[in-house]
Amino acid sequence: MSALREALRDLPDAVFADVLESEEAYLLVLDLPGVTTETLDVSVEGGRLVIEGQRSKDVPREFRFVREDRSVFLDAELPLPPDATGQGAEGTVERGVLELTLPKASAAPSTTIPIDEA
Repeated sequence: MSALREALRDLPDAVFADVLESEEAYLLVLDLPGVTTETLDVSVEGGRLVIEGQRSKDVPREFRFVREDRSVFLDAELPLPPDATGQGAEGTVERGVLELTLPKASAAPSTTIPIDEA
């Protein structure tokens, strides 16, 4: 868990994050203003949470940027806590807030493995 906390400190200043924990899962909440489901990709690869997102901006035709400080392009790889799994993970984006629920491996539902006679 401490590796995840350290990685969250390295996120861009425009991105705020909270990590919550229950007995069954972790909840990662990221403020990503302007990011939508169409401009966001989240995956788990090799024990790391990979988040790529960008803000979409509508600029009126008669205007041009003189200064642009609100750009958000997030390309982050965060280590998963050792007991977290990408299996069964769920995420939502609403009004620029990404919520990811990452189940704990110990809380994964049990599965019966069929055994056939040899």
